[in-house]
Amino acid sequence: MRNDIERILVTEEELAAKVAEIGAKITEDYAGKDLLLVSVLKGSVVFMADLMRAVNLPIEIDFMAVSSYGSGVKTSGVVKILKDLDVDVAGRHILLVEDILDSGMTLQYIMEMLSQRGAADIKICTLLDKPERRKVNIQADYFGFVIPDKFVVGYGLDYDETYRNIPYVGVLKPEIYS
Repeated sequence: MRNDIERILVTEEELAAKVAEIGAKITEDYAGKDLLLVSVLKGSVVFMADLMRAVNLPIEIDFMAVSSYGSGVKTSGVVKILKDLDVDVAGRHILLVEDILDSGMTLQYIMEMLSQRGAADIKICTLLDKPERRKVNIQADYFGFVIPDKFVVGYGLDYDETYRNIPYVGVLKPEIYS
């Protein structure tokens, strides 16, 4: 697997430091609030696991599984809910935890849906931000790293369900997915 990586974009050490920094900011911003962290599966599960341990507050977590990619490398634009939340979001402060914000279409859809369900507020926390790929007007409230428009894997991010267990974020060699 590691031979398929063109270059390391974000090291294990950089990831750990950034997650601690984001966790401290979330702790400060949500003090005294009823916070629900929502992991958008599957890509954000590693980030979510580390992030929730870096937040020093009573929190609840839940998971959503959505699909807009299939097995390709570009979004299809059609968002499908594969697993919905188990908890009621009415009146809750929601922090959507995502692995990567690129087109923004999936997160916009989720935010609209949760808003209709009565969430008190909804914010976005993403590990990686690819603003060059944005198709809708959406920004992360918390983010780890702005990255170039390259296909990345590792630390939860995949290509065709593989590479998620690599402990850093790396650029996948184009010949792997072309």
